[in-house]
Amino acid sequence: MSVHSWARSTVQRDLHDAQEQGHEPVMALRALLSEVVQQSRALRDTQELAHELQFLADNLDDDRDYAFMRP
Repeated sequence: MSVHSWARSTVQRDLHDAQEQGHEPVMALRALLSEVVQQSRALRDTQELAHELQFLADNLDDDRDYAFMRP
């Protein structure tokens, strides 16, 4: 299992557990994201982490064409 497959299944399982405890999925995901960022700060340079988060935010739209992509 790849690390991305592991992460996907872990988040799906955690979301299921959160819903069983009465937490809304959006709030559970926000809390998980916040905790991942906090844990990452302990292991990585904050500027590097900020750049990665900005890249992910900039690339949220699946239908958008990006300048670095070739036709």
